[in-house]
Amino acid sequence: MNAGSRGRPRKYGRPAKAVTVTLPDDVLARLSSIHGDVGSAIVSLVERKVPARVLPIRPAEVSRYGSRAVIIVTPNRALRRLSGVQLVPIGDGRALISLAPTTSISSLELQIRDALERIPPDDRDREGLQLLADILKRSRGARGLASEARTIIVLGRRRRGPN
Repeated sequence: MNAGSRGRPRKYGRPAKAVTVTLPDDVLARLSSIHGDVGSAIVSLVERKVPARVLPIRPAEVSRYGSRAVIIVTPNRALRRLSGVQLVPIGDGRALISLAPTTSISSLELQIRDALERIPPDDRDREGLQLLADILKRSRGARGLASEARTIIVLGRRRRGPN
């Protein structure tokens, strides 16, 4: 609501609707101990327990920070199979793409395009590869935008050889 509008302000600061729910007496008592208003108690519990992610996770997307951005992907078999590519987990089931020093961004894009030709149209990895290919293509053609590979530090256990 605008500051100059009339009427009652929104109860939760966002659109809401009235619902009728039948709950056991003991549950109502426990909700009332959380908040005097049962609706507010339910909202409070849901907001504490369930992440507020409204947008679905895309298999590949650009995440901006300041004047820079990185590509974030949902790991899949097809990405893991690309030569010179390591996926670095960042949480929430997402990963950054780390390239081996011998793998260029253009060779990554070529590998992705080759993989897209081999993958059947109904393969669920296809959407992620296609989105990644589109992101790389757009970054190549965008004025004032440059792609650059960066080094990240990846730690791993050394493999023990035979004694």
